[in-house]
Amino acid sequence: MNVWHLMKKELRSYLLSPLAWVLLAVYFALGGYFFSGIIIITGQADLTGYFGNMAVTLLFLVPALTMRLWSEEEARGTSRFLLTAPVTVAEVVTAKFLAAFSLMLLAELASLVYVLILWRLGSPDWGTVLASYLGFTLLVAASLAVGLFASSLSSSQMVAGLIGFGLLLLFWVVDWVSSSVPAGLGSVLKAISFPGHLVDFLKGLVVTNHIVFYLSAVVLFLFLAVQSIAKRTWA
Repeated sequence: MNVWHLMKKELRSYLLSPLAWVLLAVYFALGGYFFSGIIIITGQADLTGYFGNMAVTLLFLVPALTMRLWSEEEARGTSRFLLTAPVTVAEVVTAKFLAAFSLMLLAELASLVYVLILWRLGSPDWGTVLASYLGFTLLVAASLAVGLFASSLSSSQMVAGLIGFGLLLLFWVVDWVSSSVPAGLGSVLKAISFPGHLVDFLKGLVVTNHIVFYLSAVVLFLFLAVQSIAKRTWA
């Protein structure tokens, strides 16, 4: 119940923030550009290219969206007050994550208009469309968890945003050198690549390993955020 009330409060704060609406506007503008451009170029009724390009935009949008989640509490001096209330650090972190995730889900729901356009233009592979949405949603969740962890590391929103961008960029490019290192290390680098686990979804394949990876990333970075906040607040 605490999580639900905290999440509603955080989501309301998002919806009243000009930054959130600007980010959503940028998200839709880029989405419309990628969708229309790919349809015109390829002439194919699918969302593979759309989601592939939108995944890259998360590198910039997620840090901007999550940098305030905990940094703002510390900057305002409300962090200790919040944690002296009858809530746990884990509940606060979970609520903030769910608020950011809910906002991104609203953006994804709005993008269903592209599905309607595809339906009118041709005969899309609905299995691939659904798998792509699932994979992209899991990628969003994992990215938000990383951003929230970054926000827990600094009282400065700018610093938190830069840390979040740096961490996400690392998970995006980590497999680029996989072919130039020993096989064992290369396999590890490929295994922790965020976009690498999205590829099969975009092909219409729902693989359990990819789902487990993204969910594990969410749990891991939320756990790290809890530990970071607890240490910083009560140090």
